[in-house]
Amino acid sequence: MYLQRRNRILRISPAIRDMVRETILTPNDFIVPLFIDEGENIKTEIASMPNYYRNSLDITVKEVKEMWGMGLKSVLLFVKSKDELKDNTGKEAWNKDGLMQRSIKAIKDAVPEMYVMTDVALDPYSSYGHDGIVKDGQIVNDETVEALVKMSISHAEAGADMVAPSDMMDGRIGAIRKGLEENNFINTGIMAYSAKYASCFYGPFRDALDSAPGFGDKKTYQMDYGNRIEAAKEALMDVEEGADIVMVKPGLPYLDIVREVKNAVTVPVSVYNISGEYAMIKAAAQRGWIDENKAILETLTSIKRAGGDLIATYFAKDAVRLLS
Repeated sequence: MYLQRRNRILRISPAIRDMVRETILTPNDFIVPLFIDEGENIKTEIASMPNYYRNSLDITVKEVKEMWGMGLKSVLLFVKSKDELKDNTGKEAWNKDGLMQRSIKAIKDAVPEMYVMTDVALDPYSSYGHDGIVKDGQIVNDETVEALVKMSISHAEAGADMVAPSDMMDGRIGAIRKGLEENNFINTGIMAYSAKYASCFYGPFRDALDSAPGFGDKKTYQMDYGNRIEAAKEALMDVEEGADIVMVKPGLPYLDIVREVKNAVTVPVSVYNISGEYAMIKAAAQRGWIDENKAILETLTSIKRAGGDLIATYFAKDAVRLLS
């Protein structure tokens, strides 16, 4: 049998497969989400996210030092606010002595080179569990944006390298950029959650921060999962308003969206490999249905292959160990 072309020649051995591989994961690809709680020496496993924890700040600092030693260079901070600090204004979000602000300072003091990103949204501070201020049963846009600007400036003052608005309010990227510029935070970046879908896969994350909505859902501000072109529109608008990085969230069920956004913009595209995706792999692995390590690397590679320049993932530390 004579064949002009045998494609299998480039698959014949591990050496040649490695040589011609198109998509290669490195520690530089990963952003590590961290959940932070009040107190000292507190390490709380999140029930729906096996082997992932919400830690007090002292333990978080130790973990950040470990991650830097592993080659991980960026963290994305989320804090759990006490119930008594929650209200409908979100004012605790810009408290200069708040948990987020103290966390930023502690991490930058401990590991100055670590690139610190911070979640910007009101749901951890809201008595309603929504990403914005509530009036007459509606999440209002413009007043929420004003609060998000205060929150972003507060994070910048504490030393954040980049703020990451995850709320999906209209116009908030431009307003935050203006607020940062006017307060001379000209080097503080913005990673916009540009295409954040109203997804069922967020459940474990909401367990981690006790931030589930107290009424209704988030479909009036997060995107409809049936829409594709809208994602490119949102990302392009955020870039025009001043976003340095745009994000697609979730990851695995939205790889087509990742590629759509990647093709539309000229800034880096980040992807959030979210809690529900993490939980599915963990659950299947615990039952012996899949090989967890192989599933981690295949999942993260698929996200990068689709166009993700950066991946926020709870598997970051596991992935670095596997890659090394």
